[in-house]
Amino acid sequence: MLVISTVLRSSATKSAARGLAVSRNYADFASEATFETKKCDGFLLETLPPTTAVLTREQGLSYYKTMQTIRRMELKADQLYKQKIIRGFCHLYDGQEACCVGIEAALKHEDHLITSYRDHAFTFTRGVPVKHVLAELTGRRSGCAKGKGGSMHMYTRNFYGGNGIVGAQIPLGAGVAWACKYNGTGGVCVAMHGDGAANQGQIFETYNMAALWKLPCVFICENNRYGMGTSVERAAASTDYYKRGEFIPGLRLDGMDVLCVREATKFAAEYCRAGKGPILLELQTYRFHGHSMSDPGVSYRTREEIQEVKSKSDPITLLKDKMVNKNLSSAEELKEIDVAVKKLIEEAAQFATTDAEPPLEDLANHIYYKEPPFEVRGCHPWIKYKSVC
Repeated sequence: MLVISTVLRSSATKSAARGLAVSRNYADFASEATFETKKCDGFLLETLPPTTAVLTREQGLSYYKTMQTIRRMELKADQLYKQKIIRGFCHLYDGQEACCVGIEAALKHEDHLITSYRDHAFTFTRGVPVKHVLAELTGRRSGCAKGKGGSMHMYTRNFYGGNGIVGAQIPLGAGVAWACKYNGTGGVCVAMHGDGAANQGQIFETYNMAALWKLPCVFICENNRYGMGTSVERAAASTDYYKRGEFIPGLRLDGMDVLCVREATKFAAEYCRAGKGPILLELQTYRFHGHSMSDPGVSYRTREEIQEVKSKSDPITLLKDKMVNKNLSSAEELKEIDVAVKKLIEEAAQFATTDAEPPLEDLANHIYYKEPPFEVRGCHPWIKYKSVC
């Protein structure tokens, strides 16, 4: 008993000393720092976003935690898919975290966002808790779309998915931007697509209408270098995606640097709010996983290429190095965030695998918004469901 008591006292003393040291170290951290960012390539623009960005300690910790949460959430989705708990299509976002976090950091609460089927990360940054994102992936009733949408069709306030048809979200995003302008809300719509969708005809039709009507739409192409299994050089006669709007100004930037993405998106949103019409951003990024879970991602690119990008351009590591080098945080503090995030993801996964599945009678619900209940015929004439909002 004496030995145990001594060990406990010793442990408590060390813990208290460590807490005191941590507290003292935290007080010594810088409150903010200025960083150099890569210059954006511009098209039809007289001015460009600044090449310096101020990052406060609070912002840095928030960005880091969000990016780590997305990374671990996607890795957990990978694990659950391989265990056949998640089924159907599933497209992961790990490697591209700087894009969604930087974009979200530049937007206002009333702004809108619409993206493709690689949408888990944006669902989270738009305000859906991790456990409800994972619950949607596992088809549970607590999912953000009541377990009916799955990976490709997630929604929340001012976020419109998650669209399964390649490039189809771009004309929808222009429609949302038109509503912003018509209603005079002052909001903008960010409409996102990948380099593979950039060659779709509806993209160019939308660019034309948006330019003609001067819609407050920030079009963003996430160029992760491969459309499914085809490199951009083999798929596009011109890989200058930021110039594809022809009459729409464009920016090309480093999509692996969260600060570069934030400043460029802020510049683009202000451009739209000023009534100048749409603008097109190309974010040069990279996905660490294959295109989807059915794609190992190594048949059209080498493992060495993937490892090189991970070692040199991992967006989370880049942010971590920035913060530590400028005394905004310490490796120990960021490690504590990693541990907390890991615990959060495990608890969310436990919830998402034990929550109840939606009952069959809910199958026809939420067909329309704010409509009185009505009957919906099932797969046989004698089977009917009641649809409610």
